[in-house]
Amino acid sequence: MQEINDRFRENGFGYQFENGEIIRIDDQYVHAEIVRPALQFLSGKGFEKANEEFMTAHRHYRAGEFKDAIVAANRAYEATLKAICDTRGWKYEKGARASDLVTLVRKSGLFPDYLDEGLNTYVAMMKTGLPGLRNNAGGHGESSKAPKVPSYLAAHAIHLTAANILLLIEAHKNKR
Repeated sequence: MQEINDRFRENGFGYQFENGEIIRIDDQYVHAEIVRPALQFLSGKGFEKANEEFMTAHRHYRAGEFKDAIVAANRAYEATLKAICDTRGWKYEKGARASDLVTLVRKSGLFPDYLDEGLNTYVAMMKTGLPGLRNNAGGHGESSKAPKVPSYLAAHAIHLTAANILLLIEAHKNKR
C-alpha cells in the first residue's frame, strides 16, 4: 500500500489508497494531518457505520457526485456522534440530527468545562457548519433549476467532517 501511495504522490496523481479504497487528495497537509488520522480512528471498533459513510463520501467525490459527497459526509459525522453516545450510554432520540447530538455530547461532558466560551462558539459551528452545508447543498429535494454543487464545497465538507470526527474521537478517547 505504501509503495502505490508513494508512486501516486511521485507522479502527482492526486489520489491515495486508504482503508481499502482509493480516495482523492486535494491537499497533502490536510490529508496527512486531518483526514488520515480520522480514517484511522474510524477503522476502530464501534465506528464501522461512520467509516462506511465517510468512505462513501470519498467515492462520491471521486465520481464527481458532489451533492452526494456532502450528504454522505454529514451521515459520517452523525454516525460518529451516535457511536460515541452509544459507547457512553448517552441516550438520544431516534432520528436525532447532528445539532441535537452535538448538544447532547456537550451537555454530557465530552469536552472539558474550562473551555466554556471558546468551545461554545466552536460547538455552535459544529451544529451549523456541516449540517447547514448539507441542508443547503444537497440534503433536500430540489428543483431541476437548482445550481450544481461545486467541487470545492464537497471537498470542504469532507475536510470539515474529518476535522470534526478527529476532535470528537480524541475527546472521547481522553474522557475518563
